[in-house]
Amino acid sequence: MTPIKKLAYLKQRLIHLKSPGAVLIISMIFVLIFSALAVSMATLSSTNVQLASNQHKVGCALASAESGLEVMRYWLSRVIIPSSTSSSNYFSTIDSALHNDLATNSISNVYTVCDGSIITIPSVTLGSSQEQSFHAVITPLPTALDPSVIHVDVTGVYGSVTRTISVDYVFGPRPDTVFDYGVATKGSLSLSGNAEIEGPNNVAVDSDVYIASESSLSALKMTGNSRIGGSVKIGNPNATADLGSRASIGGETGEAALNNVFIGADQPEFPTPDPGYFEQYVQNVFDPATDTTTDLTLENIRIPPDTDPTFSGNITLNGIIYIETPNVVTFSGGTTITGIIVGNGDDADNSGTNQILFRGSVDSSPVSALPDESQFAGIKDETGTFIVAPGFSLSFGGNFNALTLTGAIAGNGIEFFGNAGGTINGSIIDYSSDGTMNVTGNSDVYFNPSGTTEIPAGFLPSIGLQYDPDSYVETMQ
Repeated sequence: MTPIKKLAYLKQRLIHLKSPGAVLIISMIFVLIFSALAVSMATLSSTNVQLASNQHKVGCALASAESGLEVMRYWLSRVIIPSSTSSSNYFSTIDSALHNDLATNSISNVYTVCDGSIITIPSVTLGSSQEQSFHAVITPLPTALDPSVIHVDVTGVYGSVTRTISVDYVFGPRPDTVFDYGVATKGSLSLSGNAEIEGPNNVAVDSDVYIASESSLSALKMTGNSRIGGSVKIGNPNATADLGSRASIGGETGEAALNNVFIGADQPEFPTPDPGYFEQYVQNVFDPATDTTTDLTLENIRIPPDTDPTFSGNITLNGIIYIETPNVVTFSGGTTITGIIVGNGDDADNSGTNQILFRGSVDSSPVSALPDESQFAGIKDETGTFIVAPGFSLSFGGNFNALTLTGAIAGNGIEFFGNAGGTINGSIIDYSSDGTMNVTGNSDVYFNPSGTTEIPAGFLPSIGLQYDPDSYVETMQ
């Protein structure tokens, strides 16, 4: 073998000797790299599983808090604080209202504990297998901050994880009042003949009717061609509605009209009438010796007890007409009223001893139409009411159908008969719980609410708790 061939042979041998070792090293490097990647991916996957588990627990705790918040919103929305309650007793009234409402509805897993300054709702189980629950704490804000607000903390629990939602509730007039209806009565309602309760231009919502029928199972009776333009809601769940074949409700007649009757409806708030509020405006006293058969003008007048006047002449009444009990006041002539008729009776008095009777023509204007004179200062702002006379039965009869009454009418026992009818710029509120409001004959009563959401003058709405969504805050404990 020549030297050249020998040298080539040795090079080739060296190449073959080096190749197996390099491949092994490279293979080991790749094995190490992929092993490291596998370990990293396993570690990352385990971390993600743990993060997902933690996030699930947090989400369940927050869901528990949100469930508790909705429970609290429901029961707190039902709290009614009477208008006569002093603000210092609001908090204790909330506790009593919650306690009584929960007990009345046989709710045993939600209850309150109050130490005078804090109302606590102990743990309420939502899911026992997952240890899911909520509890809540209600506290009043310090007077120095805002006496009209309470603070509610609802804590949701999932195992060992908790989340808290904090919100505020503001004291204010309850929004669901009887002034949302054309007619609202605590007793029953009867329509006969051609009597109609309608909204202007056949707007049904303005002529909706609410009947509590607290003392009678016969809540509604309609005969003849009587008609109610809107729907009828009846509070007594055991009450019935008796409709003649030609009677109409909500545009439907006979049996079909029952489609617009809802029995067992929630009762809206009947605000407390406050006739004494208007006494501040009374400046004059009616003389019983006055000749009431002649034309008269009376302003800011008090009619003393047992006067029982009958105004058979043409009478003009301006400002406040304040009628003291007992009294029977009759308007049988032409009556022009720019003001408010007030009776200082009791809304629990259904005796019919006190009466206000309209037997002639009536022309009414709102208090805002009063002249800009000192004796009417302040009265011009007392809008939305025509008659507030608790304890007085109110009777509208005779032969007038151009009646326009400029505000709400409230009394204990109300009737329209004959050809009496017209437009009422407000609601009719009958506080008599054991009587029947009668609309008979050719009485066509039309309702044309002003559209304001304010409670009419002379009524004290009950106080409720209004949720403030802007106060919502989530915290971690």
